Amino acid sequence: MQLGLIGLGKMGGNMRERIRRAGHTVIGYDRNPDVSDASSLAEMVAGLQAPRIVWVMVPAGAATQSVVDELGGLLEAGDTVVDGGNSRWTDDEKHARELGAKGIGFVDAGVSGGVWGLENGYALMVGGEKEHVDRLQPIFEALKPEGPYGYVHAGKVGAGHFSKMVHNGIEYAMMQAYAEGWELLEKVDSVTDVREVFRSWQDGTVIRSWLLDLAVNALDEDEHLEKLRGYAEDSGEGRWTVEAAIDNAVPLPAITASLFARFASRQEDSPQMKMIAALRNQFGGHAVESAK
Repeated sequence: MQLGLIGLGKMGGNMRERIRRAGHTVIGYDRNPDVSDASSLAEMVAGLQAPRIVWVMVPAGAATQSVVDELGGLLEAGDTVVDGGNSRWTDDEKHARELGAKGIGFVDAGVSGGVWGLENGYALMVGGEKEHVDRLQPIFEALKPEGPYGYVHAGKVGAGHFSKMVHNGIEYAMMQAYAEGWELLEKVDSVTDVREVFRSWQDGTVIRSWLLDLAVNALDEDEHLEKLRGYAEDSGEGRWTVEAAIDNAVPLPAITASLFARFASRQEDSPQMKMIAALRNQFGGHAVESAK
């Protein structure tokens, strides 16, 4: 099977390799000519036999919109576009309408696996009409992990990215719980080997997970994480998850708190904590620290 793949970064480049290992032909395009198989989107599309399939792996928002717009002028009725990036599900609905008006199919695919996906496979959450999704099954089979799990046709257009968004929201909360537990263990005098406590949880406990395995890997590299600054970005999907919860009146206290914890990490000197300290001093006479 032939596939055009746009965006050959950490995820896209490994996905190209995994699909090729499964025996399929991939023509990849990237703005970096050192990794690209074609010099332009037009050249990539021209190298594919109709009906064409083009998989997009570029940043969400304006970058994805630009690629979809260009593909809309290059592809023909009967072709299919897959957005495998982290686009917002409402963008999927827009892209499906725009491409559908030209007879071009659209599928959204939430992809999870990170830099480990080449060897372990990628979990795929897919949204779109059945006829378009079915056409892509050989590619999905090539990308997914071995075994019965790791792939789902989650529903109509937008369902794949919505599912991946919720997945990432849960990921936020799980990581925050491990981080809070690690800090508490590091704080007390009685626990003298926090890294090995984390390692002991990897087998037989109800909190064992791949995230826990990765935490142990990180502690093996830097036992007390002294080389790292306490700063964490958010990809945007945590925010979208909280917004969707508000829109649907669904309480997400753990996920919301984990998102706000990331915001707090970006403040060297929290304005909020200044007010908290001032109030504690006012009502209780609690000591305050002067700004350095």
